[in-house]
Formats: sequence, C-alpha cells, structure tokens
Amino acid sequence: MRYQIDLIMRRAEGALARVIGTAERRGFQPIDVDGGLQSDGEHWHLRMNVEGQRSGEGLQAQLRKLHDCLAVEVSPCR
Repeated sequence: MRYQIDLIMRRAEGALARVIGTAERRGFQPIDVDGGLQSDGEHWHLRMNVEGQRSGEGLQAQLRKLHDCLAVEVSPCR
C-alpha cells in the first residue's frame, strides 16, 4: 500500500536522513520526496510518498517520536 506523509520539521542537521531512515527501518520504501522551507525560515514542510505492507498508523507513531518532527500526518494515497 502507498501512503503520503506530510511533515512539519525543524530545520536541523540530519533531520531529513532521520525521517527517511525511520521509514525504511519500519519497512517502507520512499517513492518520492518533495519539500521546502516555510516562510518563517526555521521549519521545513516535507511531503513524502512511501510504499509498504505495514500500517500507516504505526509509521506515523514512530515519526512523531523524532525530536525534529513537529507535526506528522500519514494518509493512504488515492
């Protein structure tokens, strides 16, 4: 199943690597990643599509545990 992940993240060294690494360790393969700096200059908005057999809710719970992730929403791709 494919999921879309929307994140608001702190602009911190290694934050993107931690997000992608967490998704991969939880059994999800990144399909595409897009994002950019928000207007405040301190946060990123990241959108990532992933594919995997596990629950999207489980991935969301793991990403929320990351210090640099301020908001995480995981939804099935249509």
